[in-house]
Amino acid sequence: MNILHVNMSLDSVNGGTVERIRQLHISMQQLGGVSSHVLSIATGESPALSPSDDVTLLPCWNRRWYLPAPKFFTMYRWVCWADVIHIMNHWTIFNAIIYWMARMMGKPYVICPAGALPLFGRSTGFKRWYNRLVGKALVKNSAAAITIAADEIKELNKYGVPEERIQHIPNGVRFDDFSCSDGQAFRDVIGLGSADFLLFVGRLNAIKGPDILLDAFVEMSSRFPLLHLVFAGPDGGLLEDMKSKAVKEGVADRVHFAGFVAGHLKASAYHGASLLVVPSRQEAMSIVALEGAVCGIPVLLTDQCGFDALAQHGAARLTQANPSSIAEAIIELMADSELRKEMGRRGRCLAIECYTWDIAARRCVDMFESVLGATRR
Repeated sequence: MNILHVNMSLDSVNGGTVERIRQLHISMQQLGGVSSHVLSIATGESPALSPSDDVTLLPCWNRRWYLPAPKFFTMYRWVCWADVIHIMNHWTIFNAIIYWMARMMGKPYVICPAGALPLFGRSTGFKRWYNRLVGKALVKNSAAAITIAADEIKELNKYGVPEERIQHIPNGVRFDDFSCSDGQAFRDVIGLGSADFLLFVGRLNAIKGPDILLDAFVEMSSRFPLLHLVFAGPDGGLLEDMKSKAVKEGVADRVHFAGFVAGHLKASAYHGASLLVVPSRQEAMSIVALEGAVCGIPVLLTDQCGFDALAQHGAARLTQANPSSIAEAIIELMADSELRKEMGRRGRCLAIECYTWDIAARRCVDMFESVLGATRR
């Protein structure tokens, strides 16, 4: 079976959907009877997968709108090659082009919106028009749909996808990526010494909620005067405002902006942190929370992160996406080191038992085989 994965970007700094495509592709390549190919747009200098025989990166005409150069023959060739097309995300002209080609050739496709369906953030006017012209039809006409978080099912229902065509396949983690347990390397790079620190990993944009976390830190910082806060992620539009806020509130010496972090340094950041905080305003299923869990550190996340299972297993604390609620939870957790240690232990056990990319890839392939079988009947 030939599987074509389609995503608007493979730039490592773009986070969750890029990591999901990369890891599923790697795992599927290890499965017998499966050929996996990734089709994306060259939007940055650090692609998570380099161009190769099984990875095609189209030139980018416009990074703001993820508009590829009109290499229609290349797109057409890979759509022809595919038995099943796996379309990730939602609001892109690239997805619309692949959708139209798939419809013309009668190719089945599976959509994985990855939490993108609700109208949120910038360009809501464009998104409304996109849905009217193509978006709703793209989702509704899919042969099947994948949800990363269980609560996405209701959003897909709104777009006309019945529950029998929806399967919940959560994110995973690859343990070897986080085998480095040396928490000191990241501390040395940031200059933290032996200080305890809260960790945020992700883009500094509104949907991820780093500004909420900064406000929470300001609110509770006097309770733990030696505690630091580290933001590890690229700027998504909030960096300068957050730096100014830290200076204004007198906490700039305890708030650190590390920029994009990957590889062993990222693993070191997780292992060195006292608490991972995921303050998202909206998210499908936080890969960051799962990565923190497999590293054995406790996680504080909002009830908008799509990963309530982590809290249900005693590995995380759920809170509301506002500064006061997050500040209160931080105070409670930082005051109880034994509780944090137990949360970390539970999180690692859960990740090892239930959340690996190999498991997710096998479930996706089983779903694609079912879709292909139904199409051929």
